[in-house]
Amino acid sequence: MKNNPIGIFDSGVGGLTVLRQIEKALPGENIIYFGDTARVPYGNKSRETIVKFSTENILFLLKKKVKIVVVACNTASALALDYLSGVFNIPVFGVIEAGARLAAQVSRNKRIGIIGTRSTIKSLSYDKVILSKEPKAKVYSRACPLFVPLVEEGILKGKLVEDIVDMYLKDFKHAGIDTLILGCTHYPLLKKEISGYLRGVKIIDSAQAVSIHTQEIIAQCNIFNNRRRRGRVEFYVSDEPKGFAKMAKLFLGREIAIPKVVNV
Repeated sequence: MKNNPIGIFDSGVGGLTVLRQIEKALPGENIIYFGDTARVPYGNKSRETIVKFSTENILFLLKKKVKIVVVACNTASALALDYLSGVFNIPVFGVIEAGARLAAQVSRNKRIGIIGTRSTIKSLSYDKVILSKEPKAKVYSRACPLFVPLVEEGILKGKLVEDIVDMYLKDFKHAGIDTLILGCTHYPLLKKEISGYLRGVKIIDSAQAVSIHTQEIIAQCNIFNNRRRRGRVEFYVSDEPKGFAKMAKLFLGREIAIPKVVNV
């Protein structure tokens, strides 16, 4: 099992920020990435639907003999993870716990901001983890729905981005937060603009935090890949493979082969 791949799934391309961080942290591991591009977005669907889709995604990854599953989708992490981690017999974990835990650790004044999609913010999942670690913390949250289309259009800087960042984040300046969680896997591509606007605020990249958590889980289970060579990555999608490959270059900074299309 040590040489089996790590499984990662997301509703689309956003989880590639998680993949990129896991590649950096664990360069010897093989990885299977599945993007459910036929059913994206997840953010406007019910909990029951998210649980169904996420279960089907993991069943596909299990066919590829993955040793762990990283749920790289914030919505699925928020709405389905409790169910998923209870029904599968391999470690299944998401992006929320790791990011929230790290934010609680690094915040000095315990005034923590969270930005994400509407469904993630509405779920209060980050809030619950933060307050379980720091009951006296003050948590401020804001849905930022325009950030995802900006990223997917490749608009990462300029006046439009600056105006939208100001619109969404100006209240955080007044709140006096010292830590901000990027609660969507698209948002790290706007990290430079966000950190420039919120100067002095610690930015928590949930993708980076979950890569650290992935290392911890693999160490605890003693399932590090023992082959001393760089791991390989395989990509699968449920629709639009060419569009996914084009977007992947933006997220990964490199070209990838056209992914295989599978039905889940």
